[in-house]
Formats: sequence, C-alpha cells, structure tokens
Amino acid sequence: MASPETSHAARYPAGAAAFPHRDLIALSGLPPHELLFLLDEAEQWVDFNRGAAKHANALAGLTIINAFFENSTRTLLSFEIAGKRLGADVVNMHAAQSSVKKGETLIDTALTLNAMRADAIVIRHAASGAVGLIAGKVDCPVLNAGDGSHEHPTQGLLDALTIRHWLRIKGREEFNGLRVTICGDVLHSRVARSNIAALTALGAQVRVCAPPALMPAQIEALGAEPFADFDAALDCAEVVMMLRLQQERMQGQFIPSPREYRHLYGLTLKRLARAEPDALVMHPGPMNRGVEIDSQVADLAGRSAITRQVELGVAIRMACLEVLTRRQRGVAGWS
Repeated sequence: MASPETSHAARYPAGAAAFPHRDLIALSGLPPHELLFLLDEAEQWVDFNRGAAKHANALAGLTIINAFFENSTRTLLSFEIAGKRLGADVVNMHAAQSSVKKGETLIDTALTLNAMRADAIVIRHAASGAVGLIAGKVDCPVLNAGDGSHEHPTQGLLDALTIRHWLRIKGREEFNGLRVTICGDVLHSRVARSNIAALTALGAQVRVCAPPALMPAQIEALGAEPFADFDAALDCAEVVMMLRLQQERMQGQFIPSPREYRHLYGLTLKRLARAEPDALVMHPGPMNRGVEIDSQVADLAGRSAITRQVELGVAIRMACLEVLTRRQRGVAGWS
C-alpha cells in the first residue's frame, strides 16, 4: 500500500506539468496523475478549513467571478467561501440578474466578463457545452461548476477525495478494485459522468443503476457497468452513491411515480444490507428524502458521508482555484 506521504515526484510531474491545463472543464480524459495532484493539493486546505483562522492570502488581489446562469445554493456558496478563504475578491453573478435574461447572447456575456479582467471565472450553466464555449472566449482560467448533463468536475473530485479519506481510515490508499455503485437519474446527471470519469481513471469498478428510461445509451463506453436491478447492483458494493431525480430536466414521463421509483430504486436500510457491511453512503445533494434515499440511511452514523462531502467540497474548490491561477501569480515552475 502506498503511503499518503508518497513523494510528489513519484506520483506526478513537477511544476506546471502536474496539471498543464488553463481551465477545468471536465474530468473525462484527465490521466490519473492529474487527478491525484488535485486531490493532494486539496489536503492542505482540508486541515486549513478545520483551523480557527480561515483566511489565506494566496489569491490576494485577484478577482473571481462566479457566473451562475443556473440556480444553485450549495455549489455557489462553496465556491464563494473557497475564493474568500484564499483572499480573493469574489463577485457573484446570478442568472436572475443577468443580461442574458434581457436577450444578450452567451458569447456577448462572455466578452463582457472578459472585459472586466477577472482572474478566474466559475461558470454554471443549464446547457451542456456552454462552459467550454465561454472558456474559448475569455483570457482567464474557467472552472466548470456544472453544465447541463455534461460534467460537474469539482463534484467528481470532492467525491473522490471523500472516498479516499474513507479508504485511508480502512488502511487502504488505492482506488484499484474499489466497487462503487451509482444509482438514480443517471441520464440527466453531470455528477454521475464526472464520477465515472474520475473513479474509473483511478482504478475503481463503477456500476450505474437506473430505470431503463433514465439510463444513457452506450454507458459502457464511459467505463461503467449498467444495471436495471438495484438489488443486483448493490451486491458487494463498497461505496453507494445516490442521485436525485432531476425533474427540472425531464421532458415527459420517465418514471411511473415517485412512490414506485422509491420502491424499486430507493436506498433503504434493508436494501443497503446487500452492500458490504461498512459500505460508504454518498449523495451530492440536494436530497429528496423518502424518494431516492431514506432519512435513516442519509443520517446513518459512521456510514453516511453526505456532510463530509460538503466539507471537502470547499477544500477541493480552494485547490482548483489556487492551482489554476498559479501562472497569473508567477508561482515558481508555473510561468
């Protein structure tokens, strides 16, 4: 087993070669050493955030714009806290206040944001690919805070960090062979896609379970094994990640009813017993208690990592903001 203190040189290249990208748009295609680099960079901020004084000057003098064209509470708050704890000036642009509501095109909005000379822009958008489009029109790093049903990379990273912390408690370091079951509305889930990309790259075995209408076509191409039977998908699972039904993205009838969905795909204590006895329970939030997950499971002491995911999300976002702004700040080895 590799030690958490394994030298950086053995894990990934030095300097900018460790993460040579200007932006963080997706986890798909990133090699394991780049994912591990971001996870390792987040560790210092986990300890930092648990201290009494939570203010650093790493990004002092920099301006970060959180441009959220889609409503969010958890992700926006997490990014805002992350930026402020790093010492940056953080400005939030909400969709309801955006000129997009007045008919401005996405490209014009991108050009406007670029003209304000932000040092980093965090973007959330309801359309898949919109964040990548904006990234191509601006001069500063762009972080994807979720675009349509494409990806949500920082959520995938914080979930991987949460799992790694749990593995270390168990005396393990590697993801190799880890059995992960993701269940819910996989079709509309950017979280599922980012998790599949990250976890399979790190060596985990990922199963995805959903009603046939909510299972993407050719999901196997992403490296995941599809299941329609939740009980079968839970057999010997070490990590169980539940996803909510994204009714706001559904056009048409995808499930008979929430009650029927809970009967077939809801995580109850009885159903969880099919997984490993100490299986970790996760959920990216917000939860629909009593639909995809019962309160008894969501609040299960020692097993549920849902609040831990929120905590580690701030550390991951601090790491991503700090890493992607190193070139602007002239950090040695990153210019």
